[in-house]
Amino acid sequence: MRIAVAGASGNIGSLTVAALEREGHEVVGISRSQGVDLSTGEGLDAALAGVEAVVDATNGPSTDRAETVAYFGTATRNLLAAEERAGVRHHVLLSIAALTRVEGNAHYAGKREQERLVAEGPVPWTTVPATQFHDFAAMVAGWTEREGVATIAPLLVQPIAPADVAAVLAEIATGEPRGRYRDVAGPEPQDLVDMARRTFEARGRTVRLVPTWSGLFGPSMAGDVMLPGEDARIAPTTFDEWLAEQRKAASQPGPGQDRA
Repeated sequence: MRIAVAGASGNIGSLTVAALEREGHEVVGISRSQGVDLSTGEGLDAALAGVEAVVDATNGPSTDRAETVAYFGTATRNLLAAEERAGVRHHVLLSIAALTRVEGNAHYAGKREQERLVAEGPVPWTTVPATQFHDFAAMVAGWTEREGVATIAPLLVQPIAPADVAAVLAEIATGEPRGRYRDVAGPEPQDLVDMARRTFEARGRTVRLVPTWSGLFGPSMAGDVMLPGEDARIAPTTFDEWLAEQRKAASQPGPGQDRA
């Protein structure tokens, strides 16, 4: 199949491209670095020529609610309109598990608008709600880190390996539209603070973590709010297995360095 991946240069997008290419599909990358701009629609018609399915793994701003909703709304409308013109038969959207249970978070508001537009749009669709990724904790801590100290919310999550998410997206894209798919999650619940600590240790870094609810993630996200639904599809890779890969990568010599 000829399949387009929006957000192809990002974390999940690049892994999805690789997963599809391993299965022998022709993949078209959609990103600004590849000359396609979802915010303006520039380059979309040419990119989608002959495309049968589109995977939307794009990201957007996450601090201002109005800005985030506007960004995802504009990008999604432009993408769906171009897909309709091109005769695309399947739109696959990567979304977030527990999306309807979280209020007050700008990124979640943007993703809800994205889901709404896809569900009401002209192209047959599947939405894949995934839990947070294994690298999420360190990324969140990195947003606030100053001089070796970072604040982070003590969220309870059930994280999933980015490569496992990409594999599911690739599988769904080659099948028939399913509407809203069941939650996709990793095998074990984890505490976000502990995840960040262990990730930094695996990468050979020391960061003092200060748990707090005074940030992007408030107390409305505490308890089991962030956990997947009971019928969730459980991906195989554990957080410990992902950490082992991080340790291995951290131990590899960089360019120009001799192996110890």
